[in-house]
Amino acid sequence: MALAKGYAAPAAKAPLAPFTFERREPNDDDVVIAIRYCGICHSDIHMVDNGWGMSVYPLVPGHEIAGVVTAVGSKVTKFKPGDHVGVGCFVDSCTTCAHRDVDREQYMPGLVLTYSGFERGSTTPTYGGYSDSIVVKEGYVLSIPQNLPLDAAAPLLCAGITLYSPLRHWNAGPGKKVAIVGMGGLGHMGVKLAHAMGADVTVLSQTLSKKDDGLRLGANRYYATNDPDTFTTLANQFDLLICTVSSPIDWNAYLNLLKVDGTFVIVGAPEQPVPVNAFPMIMSRRSLAGSAIGSIKETQEMLDFCGAHDIVADIETIAIGEVNRAYERIARSDVRYRFVIDMATLG
Repeated sequence: MALAKGYAAPAAKAPLAPFTFERREPNDDDVVIAIRYCGICHSDIHMVDNGWGMSVYPLVPGHEIAGVVTAVGSKVTKFKPGDHVGVGCFVDSCTTCAHRDVDREQYMPGLVLTYSGFERGSTTPTYGGYSDSIVVKEGYVLSIPQNLPLDAAAPLLCAGITLYSPLRHWNAGPGKKVAIVGMGGLGHMGVKLAHAMGADVTVLSQTLSKKDDGLRLGANRYYATNDPDTFTTLANQFDLLICTVSSPIDWNAYLNLLKVDGTFVIVGAPEQPVPVNAFPMIMSRRSLAGSAIGSIKETQEMLDFCGAHDIVADIETIAIGEVNRAYERIARSDVRYRFVIDMATLG
């Protein structure tokens, strides 16, 4: 076993603090990664607080991991020491499947989360990327294009794929009108990706405070949802809405913004149920759907797309000792647009 250093929450809602733990010895199909950067996802905060009732403590968060390969097992063929790589939201999958579903594995049983899960076939917990190293099976390691800086590429491993997957699945592109609900860590990636795919992009944000950023990142239009006229002006306008916010909002109002056969996709996960009326869907054959991250195959496709279009996250890099204050700032929406921890500050 190799000792690793990181930050962990010892219990629900407790501040993160320095934590030393053991990483498993690498197997012949494993990749050993020195973590250089890790993005802070809002899911990390939900998990630290046990907001979804599934957290395992002590909990080392982090599933937007970017680093450099330091060693590989004897059977590894895709990676070598020095490669720039990433690790996303899961490190194993399909533990009860006859064959790995490479296109939909994130929806299959037995997904092993990068943190707050358990190593396959054991009671050993998984620990995430707020740490200096990680050991991951080759098939769950992603290649980061060389032209993308590791710090700004880290959020692609969750924020990027979380938006890329529904945009691709619902065929965002030329001739499609797409609305991104929320202009935060997820939303700003949705704007960049939908624009690069050729869609007509509108941002729906609570206020106009980030309008200049939204237009700069590729939005064609930007509306404030605290203005009731917005919902009148934009009624029946969109083919696709992607909702990135995790606070409870009136989904019924947004459903009325869809065209006939339009789809409202949820990627932000409120901790409490949100009521939905039937008539906004029935009367225009609209759909309410959800989407979760992406498969390893699709995540690599997303990274390659971002490499080809020079897409990364807009980030604020912090020292790991600032992580608790960063959580407080995220709760106030005081970041543009993703915090990324520099692991060189771990000491």
